[in-house]
Parts: sequence; structure tokens; C-alpha cells
Amino acid sequence: MTKKRLLLFDIDGTLVNTGGAGIESLKITVCNRFGAKDDLHDIEIAGKTDRAIIRDILRKYQVDPKEENIATFAQEYIDGLPLSLSRSRGRVLPGIQQLLERLKRQGARLKLQHYGLWDFFEFGAFADDHHDRNQLGAFARERAQTRHGHDFDAADIDVIGDTNHDIACGKAFGARTIAVATGSWSRERLQACAPDFLFDDLADTDEVIRKLGW
Repeated sequence: MTKKRLLLFDIDGTLVNTGGAGIESLKITVCNRFGAKDDLHDIEIAGKTDRAIIRDILRKYQVDPKEENIATFAQEYIDGLPLSLSRSRGRVLPGIQQLLERLKRQGARLKLQHYGLWDFFEFGAFADDHHDRNQLGAFARERAQTRHGHDFDAADIDVIGDTNHDIACGKAFGARTIAVATGSWSRERLQACAPDFLFDDLADTDEVIRKLGW
């Protein structure tokens, strides 16, 4: 019998390319709240949780990043996200649909729903849980245990993502790290972070499943 593994996927740049819908919604929110047309070039976005990004934006505009201010900004951002998604030329990244269909047979909601991927996921850990991505593994692990009555060892967990933050998140609790060069980080930059596995993309479903033992 194949041993169960817990797979934790990043969304943007790993499962889907939203065509910049997320940052567009952030820009609109900044404009509405602060009256500024800001391209947010000085805000690190790739690989960071929404809450961490919002904290940085609030600090930039000299607003106290307390919970109340983060929550109100986040709600306005989320309210505008469906429209930004509908206007963007986003897509599911190569191999993802086929890979998830295969994994489903074996055993950030708006974005995944928009691209028809939400139903593949039973649970997750998201920005609402903690602004620090390195803390999210513990939330997902606890939910997996509650859902399946099975405590996953760190060695039985895979973190799949497209930036250094995803690799660091996995390493923070001893998970296996799988980097995919489908986002803003090049293969060379990802390789320098020493993931356990590195793929250009996940298009070759059979090869990915074979290499990773899924």
C-alpha cells in the first residue's frame, strides 16, 4: 500500500498565473484608500502571503499595520479581486489540471474557484491563518490530522511552490521541497535555494509522479 503524503501547493505562479489580477486589485485598493496611483514596485509580492503584503503596504503609507487596518484593507482587496480576475488573461499552468486529476483519484479560494481548481483541495493554510508563510505548514498539518485522523510526519509532507519563500516554508518544518520555475523566479535562482526537487514546469505528469513517488 502506498504511503500517504500531504501535498501543500502554493497558488500564484505554481497552480495558476492570474495575469496580474492580484496586484491589480491591490493597486486599486491603494488608489481608493490613499489616492495614489502606485505600481507597488517597491513592495515584495512574489511568494508572500496577502497579509504580509498588506502589512508592507500599510507601513509604506505610514498606517499602523494593526489587525483592524489589515482586515479592512484585505476585505476591500478581496471584494475587488473577482473583477480583476475576470479582466485578466490568467490561466492554469502547464500540467496542473492533469496532475490534480491524477492525484485526486489517488486519494485562496477565489483564485482557485475562478480557474476551476478549488474542488481538488480538501483544506489548506492561507494568509488569514498567519502573515508569515513559514508558519502555515503547522496549520495545514493540523487540519490534515483532523480531517484524516492521521498525523503526517514532516518527511511525508511536500511543499510545492515557485519562489524562495515556498522553499523556506517547507524547510522550516522539515518537509520535502519541490520548486517549479513557472513564476517570477528563474530556475537558477530557485536552484540556489537548494530545493529537494526542481522542475521547469509540471507538464509531464507521468514523469513528475514517478520522480516524486506520488
